[in-house]
Parts: sequence; C-alpha cells; structure tokens
Amino acid sequence: MKWIEKYKYHMLALLLGLSVFACLMKSISNNQQKEVKKNRNSNVTEEEKKSKGKGTEKEVEDSVVRVVLKTDGFANVAHPEAGFQAAGGLKIQSGDEVRESAPGEVVTICPDDAMFAKGTIHIEPKEEGDLIAVVTLNRGCGVPNYRGKIELFQTAEGVVIVNELSMEQYLYGVVPSEMPASYEPEALKVQAVCARSYAYKQTQGFGYPEYQAHIDDSTAFQVYGNSGEQASTNRAVDETRGQKLWYQDQVITAYYFSTSCGKTTTAEAWGNASPEKGYLQSAEIKDAERDYEADLPWYRWRAVIPTNVLTNMINLNTQTNIGNVTSMEVTKYGPGGVAQQIVVTGELGSVTVDTENKIRTALGGNGYTIEKQDGTVIDSMALLPSAFFTVEYQDGNYVLDGGGFGHGIGMSQNGANEMAKKGKNYLEILTTFYHDVEVR
Repeated sequence: MKWIEKYKYHMLALLLGLSVFACLMKSISNNQQKEVKKNRNSNVTEEEKKSKGKGTEKEVEDSVVRVVLKTDGFANVAHPEAGFQAAGGLKIQSGDEVRESAPGEVVTICPDDAMFAKGTIHIEPKEEGDLIAVVTLNRGCGVPNYRGKIELFQTAEGVVIVNELSMEQYLYGVVPSEMPASYEPEALKVQAVCARSYAYKQTQGFGYPEYQAHIDDSTAFQVYGNSGEQASTNRAVDETRGQKLWYQDQVITAYYFSTSCGKTTTAEAWGNASPEKGYLQSAEIKDAERDYEADLPWYRWRAVIPTNVLTNMINLNTQTNIGNVTSMEVTKYGPGGVAQQIVVTGELGSVTVDTENKIRTALGGNGYTIEKQDGTVIDSMALLPSAFFTVEYQDGNYVLDGGGFGHGIGMSQNGANEMAKKGKNYLEILTTFYHDVEVR
C-alpha cells in the first residue's frame, strides 16, 4: 500500500505543478491582452482627439433635446388647452391608459383631462415619420408642426407642452427660424453649427427642471418652430451633421446676433468675461476694402430722443427717480466700441447703468424714432438696436449715432451671409467670428 501512497503524493504534486503552470500562463496571457488593449486604447484616444465631436451615428441620433413650447407670441409657458393632429392619427398614453385618434382627427387636451390622474400624457404619431401639428398654436408659419414626441404636464396655470426629439431634428426647426432660408448655403451652415453648439451646451442642464426640459422655443434660448422647415436649411443641418465649435477641448456657447457695425465685442459687454470665454474676441468684420455689412440698413442708425421721453424711460427702466434729465454720457467703452457704462444725470440725482443689455433696456421704450442708414424710419422698440453708439445733446434731444443690431457678441448673421456672398466658406466664416476654435 506504500507504493500507492507514494504514487498518490506524486500525482498530487504533478497536479499542483500543472495548476501553477496554468495560472502562470493565464497571468501572462492577461497581461498581454491588457497591453494590447492599452495600446489599442492609446491609439483610439489619439484618433478621438482628431475626430472628437463628430459623433458616431448612434451618438448623433441619441442626442435628445426637450423643448417647452410656449403660447402664441412666446408669451407664457402654460396653455389654457392644447390641440394636436397628425395625418395618420395619434397615440395618446398616460400610465396604462391608451387612446388613439383617427387620421387627421384633432385631439384637445384640457388641464382637467382625466388622463392626468395617471401622470403626464405622452403623444406620438401612429405612423412613423408623421409630424404632430399643434393646432392651438399660431407661429410665423401658421400652425406649427413638430417632429418627435409630445409630453404634457398638468399645472395650476394650464397645460405645459414639451416636445422631445433628436438634436438634428431640433435643428431643422431652429435654422429657418433664426436665419432666412434664402441666405447663402455657407451662411446657413454657419448657423447650423452655431445652433448645434449652443443647443449642446443647453442640454448639459435643464432650463425647466420641473418638466425635465432643457430649453424653450423663444429668444430666451433659440427660436424653434416659428418658420417651417425648408430644403435649404435642412441641407445645411445635414451637411454639417454633428459638427460643433470647440475651444480648449470644450464645446462653446456659440452666441450670435443680427448685424454688426463692422466690429464685434467680447463677453466684457455683459460683465462676465472669463478665460473660458476666450473664444469671444472683438473681430473686424471686413475684407481688404471695406466692412462686409457696410451696405446693410442696420449697419448705421440714428435715434433722436426728446429729453422728456428720455426722462420717462430712465426713471421707469432703471426704477430710479432722477427727475428731469439734464445730461447723459457714455463713461466707458469696451472692445469694438461698445458702450459698457452710461451715466444719466437729472435734477434729483444720477443713475449709472452698466453692461450692454442693461443699457439697451434703459434706453428702450416708446416715444422716439430710429432712422436706418437707408432712410427707413421706425418707431423705437423695447431695446435700443445695439450698444455701439455715441451720444450728443442737440436742441432739446439726445442724439444717438449707432451701428449694428443686436448684442454684438459672437457671430453676426448678416455678416456671415455677406461673407458667404464674397466666397467665404462656413469654416472660414466661423473662425472669423470665434477666436481660436475648431469645428469638429
């Protein structure tokens, strides 16, 4: 029996040795695989650095935007009622309750609809590819039609409508609403890239957390759905698919405005300049001969404000009673010639107004006229056309000689169009307005 015992021990030793050898080989194999994976990841990382931001098809499709659709005139968030229609009919669901509408049938949801008892109401077309018409809304294009899905929230004020759709679908509704579809193809591409970049930044948080919505469809964010989709604007979105503006490896908030005075300004105009906004530099929007927008109506303008009108506006808009105005001066100019501070003095005191947006608000209102350089005269508006102006007192009036329309920060839409007419492509245009950026 001793030889059996001896044989058993030899077998155990052999098995132990084989086990150790197997573990050793497995360890070597794992290390080799890790090294291969490390090398592969290293290569991918370098490749990603070159192509970051283009996005795979899935990434582009999975990028979701949730938009609050405001009432007529973008006045309010809650609607007294909401009516919907789709060519192939609608599917309406809340919890386990499902309704369906017939093709072309209008479905109206009121705040007291019984389906709200089971939660929010979800609406989608029965036929893939159908658009949802919100028949109780009136936009610049008439009754607006929306891609994607609709979610309804019940509130004390009424029904809140949230449109959920992909980023690229969202841009189909933004680009024609923010820039005329008749503009040059390269300018429309500029608008598409800017709108995509801006929207991407907004989707990193919720502008309306109570509805899990990123933005609304008004000028508070980007105008969406006010103009119907057009072939030219859809093409601009498709041809720049996924492309965004990057600065220091971050997507930028691509601000834009209507018309420049030949120069743009920086975030100093808003009082919030920072290294992260280094892409917003003052730029000259001109070629070797002249400013690109020199022939456009808003390139130069003049506002003549009677003293009594200015007094009323300043007292109302700044909520400071300075009495009858006796003087007004620009006490600080920023990059590009933008007014960053004004001081208005009256019989009872003075008021200082800082930043571009507050200055334009303080000098906005009814009671005076503005003449564009083409001779067109319009009534004053809620905001001064821009903060690029000088001021003089003449015969009982304060005369503002200004230029441009909008805040003057980032991309000038009309400037982009004029540059495109001169043969500039969208990449050249974008890198003129935004400093040290990449498009990818």
